[in-house]
Amino acid sequence: MKKVKPFRYVYLALMLLFLYLPIIYLIVFSFNDFSTGRRVSYANLGRWNGFTLENYTNVFAGEAGSALLLTLEVALITSVVATVIGTFAAIGINSMKKRPKSIILNISQLPMVNPDLVTGITFMMLFAFVNGVLVNMGADRLSDIVKLLIAHISFSIPYVIFSVMPRLKQSSSMLYEAALDLGCTPMQAMFRVIIPDIMPGITSGFIMALTMSLDDFVVSYFVSDLRSTLSVYMYSAARGAKGVNPALATIIFIPLVTLLLIVNLRRISKEREDEIQNKKVKMKG
Repeated sequence: MKKVKPFRYVYLALMLLFLYLPIIYLIVFSFNDFSTGRRVSYANLGRWNGFTLENYTNVFAGEAGSALLLTLEVALITSVVATVIGTFAAIGINSMKKRPKSIILNISQLPMVNPDLVTGITFMMLFAFVNGVLVNMGADRLSDIVKLLIAHISFSIPYVIFSVMPRLKQSSSMLYEAALDLGCTPMQAMFRVIIPDIMPGITSGFIMALTMSLDDFVVSYFVSDLRSTLSVYMYSAARGAKGVNPALATIIFIPLVTLLLIVNLRRISKEREDEIQNKKVKMKG
């Protein structure tokens, strides 16, 4: 009979509590009636003043609403463009020989391990140089929205490649050749055979790019000159006199958790389908 090791479960419970206690605290205090304009500040952060729903009724009023709208626009455009570029980049990398393929893969994954602080400062210096060149040429400077899109697309592409590559490795190169033999042009074989076959990886890459764009703060803070995205707005508001509405962070937490659940559920479903398919193959064999 197997012995139960209680310390293992105690350790797991303590670890989960350590990770999720701040989030639970945030959700609970999002219903708190804060004395200073119902905003979190360092003076009233841990004081419970009573239950209220007013934090949610005016959560997106004023600058917060504009910041949320810009955040969603940037995230959607970023995820679509990064998914298209990353998918075709992954297909191209997968068709390379072993040595150049390994080199390009390692280079493409550098932005994933590079600290956000370094990435943000690098983009800030790059856009300062580009704006200087544009001014000398008599052209307009890059707008905040353009700088945000370029930065977000750049650091999202590696995540799409990382999501699509495993699916390409599972796919057989004979599918493409068979499509050509059956009369498809290379473009038809790409869009009718290859893309549908790797669609789960493309979907995961899209969700990953969307999540990374919604979640980003450091790069947006250095790239943008204004209180642009929601994360930058919340940081600026929290350090100001009025503070930040805690319901704002709670509401943003919900779509991130939803996207994470979708990715995990899709992965679990795919693993089960593969297991069932393997069992069928073994039974036939």
